[in-house]
This record gives sequence, C-alpha cells and structure tokens, in this order.
Amino acid sequence: MIQTEFEFTLPKGYLDSEGNLHRQGVMRLSRAIDEIAPLRDPRVKSNPAYATVIILSRVITRLGALEQVTPLAIENLFAVDLNYLQSFYRQINELENQGDPDSEPLSPPALPGPSYS
Repeated sequence: MIQTEFEFTLPKGYLDSEGNLHRQGVMRLSRAIDEIAPLRDPRVKSNPAYATVIILSRVITRLGALEQVTPLAIENLFAVDLNYLQSFYRQINELENQGDPDSEPLSPPALPGPSYS
C-alpha cells in the first residue's frame, strides 16, 4: 500500500490571530489537479508565485488545531516555515533527484523559491 499522507513539524510554527502556535501537521501527496487548478485562479494570473500558496493550502490536510488550512494561513507563515513546506512538498512528491548528486533538482514550476529582486 502506498503512503499518501506525511506528518511534519514546522521549524517556527503558524501563529494564529488568537496567539495559538500550530507546528504539527500532515501533508498529502499532490495530484495533478492540485497544480492545475491554481492556474485558473485570478490571484495566480496576476502573481504566478501565489500558486505556491494555493497548492500548499490544498495539500496540507492538518495544521495544529486549525479547522481548515486556507491560503490566508499559508500567507501568514514565517518565511522559514514556507521554505520548509516547499522543500517537504518536493521531497514527498519525489520531485528531486536524491540518488544522483550530479543531477539538478526537479521542482514544479508552481513552487518557485522566494524571489528577492
């Protein structure tokens, strides 16, 4: 049987509006629709980097005691936690060549790293 859900612990944690810290979570494997659907979203059309936010909100099934993981929750993550989740996403979906040190890592176009330009 294939494992489809993976537990994680955020380095810092999501701090909600009531001051509660959420660090433990579960992410499921991504399906094609998880990367296709955000492309229709107007927020992604005006800012392609926003696809990361939508994809993560779709594949994170649990984050602490939150009832639902929304794009707003992902927007308010600390940068270190967003970076961790992007890397974890690539790892569990096998989007990096881990066995060959000479090969370039593969990453979906929808999950770019941060841009500081």
